[in-house]
Amino acid sequence: MPFVNIKVTREGVTAEQKKALIKGATDLLVKVLDKNPATTVVVIDEVEMDNWGVGGLPTAEYRKKLAEQASGGK
Repeated sequence: MPFVNIKVTREGVTAEQKKALIKGATDLLVKVLDKNPATTVVVIDEVEMDNWGVGGLPTAEYRKKLAEQASGGK
C-alpha cells in the first residue's frame, strides 16, 4: 500500500487543488509503479508559514530574498 505525504504551506490551497494533487499523485504511482489506486493513500499536510523554512531562512524571508534578486537587488 503506497503512502504519499504532500506538505504545502498554508496559503489558501483550495479543495479543488487538493483533489487534483491527490488524483495526480495516485495516477503517477499507478503509471510508474503499477500500484493499485484503491490502496494508494495520499495525505496533504498544510504547514503554517512560520514553521516552514528554505535555504536557512523562514519562507517569507526566503521569498523576499528571491524577489530582491529577481529585481536586481533593488
